[in-house]
Amino acid sequence: MSDTLADIPALSLADQQSDPDGFAQAFGQSFQRFGFAVVRDHGVPQALIERAWAMTKAFFDLPEEEKRAYFIEGGGGARGYTPFKTEIAKGASHVDLKEFWHIGRQLAAGHRFEANMSPNIWPDRPEGFRETFIELFAAFDTAGDKLLSAIARYLGLEPNWFDPAVKDGNSVLRLLHYPPVAADAPEVRAGAHEDINLITLLLGAEEAGLELLDRDGQWLPIKPPEGAMVVNVGDMLQRLTNHVLPSTTHRVVNPPAERRGNSRYSMPFFLHPAPDFLIETLPATITAENPNRYPQPITAHDYLHERLVEIGLIKK
Repeated sequence: MSDTLADIPALSLADQQSDPDGFAQAFGQSFQRFGFAVVRDHGVPQALIERAWAMTKAFFDLPEEEKRAYFIEGGGGARGYTPFKTEIAKGASHVDLKEFWHIGRQLAAGHRFEANMSPNIWPDRPEGFRETFIELFAAFDTAGDKLLSAIARYLGLEPNWFDPAVKDGNSVLRLLHYPPVAADAPEVRAGAHEDINLITLLLGAEEAGLELLDRDGQWLPIKPPEGAMVVNVGDMLQRLTNHVLPSTTHRVVNPPAERRGNSRYSMPFFLHPAPDFLIETLPATITAENPNRYPQPITAHDYLHERLVEIGLIKK
């Protein structure tokens, strides 16, 4: 396998049906080597994806004051709109050049996680926004469950090991818009960072700009085939696996000066466990060569809160 993501063959999730162990090995090895994998035939319908792109662009084209009406002050960006230049990567000196919208899991009234997972906010327009993204959230959820099953197999766990962990999990679908930038803007649209969650499923990486930091210190551009999904390890999975599966640092760089007048859109799905899931190092990942880095377990809710403070979405 070549050590550039541009050359890594996209794995077909359809292969999981006929050869679950073979797919799990290929997917897990990509995760262990890069913290990333490229997956095609992921099962999210193309017509739904195209409808979601149209809705995303239509929303971000709305007047600034209309979008800001959906910004919840003090809400940590959990739901609704987060304005341009709000989020900053941990340790970064420049805020990210992006605006975004968050959609979470629809919970029934009185659900036990109601206090930890905010209700969704829905804009008045574009028409069909709510229905489109509830459907897309469910499709991402299904794909994510299949990929977690592969990871469980790779780690020597039961294929359904993650099922209770992510049932009613605090996952978030983010609609991202990187507006056109000035020729002298900082070199990154989104600073170098790691994701917080278990795994991230990303559509929209075909547009140039996404890069990962390889273990030799080189930045590798991520260029998946059209329609393929980029999947990466988040910090919760890294912690759970005692760094056997690494949460790789990644960023979104600005395009060449002649392309900076163009917007960039992407749709990451941050797959989270339930708030009460205890992130406790898996015993099989603890060895003499790799001692337990995290002897104190932590709930997913407490870990998420710590990280949201670090990136400026929640104020101390």
